Amino acid sequence: FTAILIILKPMSVLRQADVACRGNQPIPVQYPKERSGLPDSTGSATTMGPTGCPHVHTYKVDNWKQNLRVIYQCFVWSGSAETRKRKAKSCACHMCGSHLSRLHSCLHCVYFACFSKKHIHDHAKSKRHSLAIDLLYGGIYCFGCQDYIYDKDIEQIAKEEQRKAWKMKAGERFLTWEPNKRELELLRHNPKRRRITSNCTIGLRGLINLGNTCFMNCIVQALTHTPLLRDFFLSDRHKCEMQSNSCLVCEMSQLFQEFYSGHRSPHIPFRLLHLVWTHARHLAGYEQQDAHEFLIAALDVLHKHCKDDNGKKANNPNHCNCIIDQIFTGGLQSDVTCQVCLGVSTTIDPFWDISLDLPGSSTPFWPLSPGGDGSALNGETHTSSSGATTLTDCLRRFTRPEHLGSGAKIKCSGCHSYQESTKQLTMKKLPIVACFHLKRFEHSAKLRRKITTYVSFPLELDMTPFMASSKESRMNGQYQQTTDPFNNDNKYSLFAVVNHQGTLESGHYTTFIRQHKDQWFKCDDAIITKATIKDVLDSEGYLLFYHKQFLEYE
Repeated sequence: FTAILIILKPMSVLRQADVACRGNQPIPVQYPKERSGLPDSTGSATTMGPTGCPHVHTYKVDNWKQNLRVIYQCFVWSGSAETRKRKAKSCACHMCGSHLSRLHSCLHCVYFACFSKKHIHDHAKSKRHSLAIDLLYGGIYCFGCQDYIYDKDIEQIAKEEQRKAWKMKAGERFLTWEPNKRELELLRHNPKRRRITSNCTIGLRGLINLGNTCFMNCIVQALTHTPLLRDFFLSDRHKCEMQSNSCLVCEMSQLFQEFYSGHRSPHIPFRLLHLVWTHARHLAGYEQQDAHEFLIAALDVLHKHCKDDNGKKANNPNHCNCIIDQIFTGGLQSDVTCQVCLGVSTTIDPFWDISLDLPGSSTPFWPLSPGGDGSALNGETHTSSSGATTLTDCLRRFTRPEHLGSGAKIKCSGCHSYQESTKQLTMKKLPIVACFHLKRFEHSAKLRRKITTYVSFPLELDMTPFMASSKESRMNGQYQQTTDPFNNDNKYSLFAVVNHQGTLESGHYTTFIRQHKDQWFKCDDAIITKATIKDVLDSEGYLLFYHKQFLEYE
């Protein structure tokens, strides 16, 4: 529909647009007769009184609700792909043809015009039409009051149509919070509001050790300080469908409420421990457990209990839309290359964490050459003055090509026979939170020990050299390792470090967490103390949690 058709036949266009929104059953649209509610020729305007805009009542006649709904459906919220195309094509200023300049539509005759250039004002004055609607935000402007106005009935229609449009686009993902009667009473009786400052300690709370449960406490501290996970639980987004009181997500939601309530006394996580024992039987009992094993078990149970079954395909390798997979799931690409025909077989598997081998283990760590991929990019040299291995070194080893040998031949689809091959792992899709597990505990038939090798890790990490796209660029001769300050797609910031002190048989877990930028705290069960960045970076490191610096809007 062109702008000319809308000028000449606004009624027929609106009816056709309404058919596109509602199906093949047109709803008759009747507009009220033109009424005067504008300033006179001298330019004097009516003042809006305490009861609201006096001009909006002249619009509320005949089928005004139905007409307003059609405008919201076709030209404001536009839920379906067809109405979005129609809006993009037809919504242009009838005077200058611009799509920008805060486009408004007259509510009386569906005339599109610019607000910034006063074209809609000229139309309103010449036609004596008092009301127009903002086509971007849906606000109603009154030319008589010379201001945007609020009307309860119009606001209700706008919200209803907006929710319908959200459902049509991608399911009802974002809901506005409106307090119920009980919440309104609580707000009235608790007028004091807590102000968040840079020195605020809200969210810092110790956890009582219930008997060798430091492995659980350290992971809980890391999870409760994961920004997106915190936002999810504090906004009450979980809708429990479990019949019994055995939902771990509900308990985590309660745990977040306890952490951010402002109470300073240590919390006793007895119910969380009971649910962990119930859903992860291998962790039951008071024996010392592995923090990494608890992290994976906790994520697995949380994933199962908050799995989103709305049918919408998720944009992550696990194809799940639950909050756990949205935050923690990445895609690991495995390329197996035949050494005869050089044919490549590629698979992509989901991962929640990346386990990295360390020097000193029984697995050979191969001699590194200084200045390899990623070292300079992450502000590291190959080795520090003390000869320490870096996190980048571990990642380079993880993503290096590995010869599988004659004992692990694969059947090549190109050669149609078993051939020797090489395997290489790279990152196809990075998660929002990247968790790196440094494999400090070695278990084998001959050996059980802890590897105490110091690994230097940075506050900021760039994962670009370890992406599958970087590997393809290198193969095509196009990859250049640069420190582009504007390319932030794969950059991460450290926000939690889990450490293990002691031996394999007897040890203790603690956590460093970042509360605000450059403000770190050490969580040692019930005791929380302030820490320096040097304390964090000098720690041994067992689990490293990094958060993406920039997030894509989906």
